[in-house]
Amino acid sequence: MSNDISAEDILLRKLNEKVIRCKLCQRLTKYTKEVGKTKAKMFIDQPYWAKPVPTFGDPKAKLLVIGLAPAAHGGNRTGRIFTGDSSGDWLVRALFETGFANKPTSISKDDGLILKDAYLTAAVRCAPPLNKPDTSEIANCSRYLLAETKILKTTKVILALGKIAFEAYCKVCNIKGLRFGHNKIYPIYDGKILIVSYHPSRRNTNTNTLTWPMWINIFQTARSIINGENKVK
Repeated sequence: MSNDISAEDILLRKLNEKVIRCKLCQRLTKYTKEVGKTKAKMFIDQPYWAKPVPTFGDPKAKLLVIGLAPAAHGGNRTGRIFTGDSSGDWLVRALFETGFANKPTSISKDDGLILKDAYLTAAVRCAPPLNKPDTSEIANCSRYLLAETKILKTTKVILALGKIAFEAYCKVCNIKGLRFGHNKIYPIYDGKILIVSYHPSRRNTNTNTLTWPMWINIFQTARSIINGENKVK
């Protein structure tokens, strides 16, 4: 990758600055601050980010991964999406094994993780109580997801993790008639492909609703599409 800062990088940085300052959702603003004060016992000595979490990755990404929201003691603690929680562990390991990341772990925002050809975002940028944002909160955050889809012009594959991410992406891009389901693969617009997956939450991974072979297959499929080895019709 070039060391030159691209136009996409500049636009994404400016957008993330807006995200970090966002206070559109009073419930989420209050909750993230409360979590940052009370903390989890295992992180009691660590500072918490405790505000909207910026998105992260390669501005020239060919793969856009859309999650639900930062975890209360993950991204809301570390200040980086999919960092410091079990969902992030699953995601970054899969990205590493399929050539999208330089290392298999995501622990802190200064841990040296670099993504190549991948960008990570979410339907909601603040940690919601019980991981359940309400419809108004999803709607408020949709402006940021829409802006990212317009900035990330090199994207070939969009990977939606979970039903909320799937529905949020379809709504902002005005895509109708698609159904949620694991390993659903849809050609959408401008030659792009939408892949749908269960979210790698503990609820799904601990119950084997989502197994590692199911999960890594999603990323192998994304890689094969990007490499031109898999022609989806």
